[in-house]
Amino acid sequence: MAGISICHCNKPVRRAIDQGHIFSFVLWGPPGVGKTSLARIYANEINAELYELSAVTAGKNDVRKITQEKLDTGKTKVLFLDEIHRFNKAQQDFLLPFVENGELVLIGATT
Repeated sequence: MAGISICHCNKPVRRAIDQGHIFSFVLWGPPGVGKTSLARIYANEINAELYELSAVTAGKNDVRKITQEKLDTGKTKVLFLDEIHRFNKAQQDFLLPFVENGELVLIGATT
């Protein structure tokens, strides 16, 4: 899990987290390199609620359920979307406004 080192002291992601800059991003790499683990670490570091979906089986209704869920904790919602390249245009168009308005932080993963 070499990617985990980007969360250490003086790395860009660590500095951004420490400064309160929460952002969406895409991870790519072969299976088993730690993309899911990195998403979990990121969500934990920013004290967010993590939702994990696979774009192979998930659709608009799954995203809708996440956006409609009320969090009494005030936590940020992070959506980890594995195989993000599998979302079709209609699914992407549905997801985009939630990411643009900050309702969801998106972490996409692809190979």
